[in-house]
Amino acid sequence: MVEETTPNAKAKLAAKKKEKPPALEDKPFTQFMEQHFTPTLQKKLTEMGLTDIKLSFSREKLTFSGANTDEPYWQVIGTWNNGQRQFNLYFLEGDISSSKAFSYGINGLPPSTIESFMIDERKVTLDLMVLYTLQRLNGQKWLTRN
Repeated sequence: MVEETTPNAKAKLAAKKKEKPPALEDKPFTQFMEQHFTPTLQKKLTEMGLTDIKLSFSREKLTFSGANTDEPYWQVIGTWNNGQRQFNLYFLEGDISSSKAFSYGINGLPPSTIESFMIDERKVTLDLMVLYTLQRLNGQKWLTRN
């Protein structure tokens, strides 16, 4: 015999289920970046042997050659090797799910080109952002050798 569930019983069952905490990525943009993304990326880069890596998260003007804007954008800026290597992750709309870009510079020079970053991802997560950043840096052969 199948027991029917009344609407009241369904509500009680739903109340008993634990509420799922909100995803890290649902936090406000600056809070997510400062409390989760930047520290996680710092830890991963340090684990990969970058002992003098410095990461900052700030709103700054674009610094690459040919940038014709005075508008500041949120950026994660990473430098190491005594400032001889630098990368920038740009968040063009202040949201992890919106348009992002990447640039890098060597020998202490500012970046000269800007590239799209994570353009095909429908759902952006902390792990994916860190993975894509590490892959992009490794593409420059900055993290591991062939």
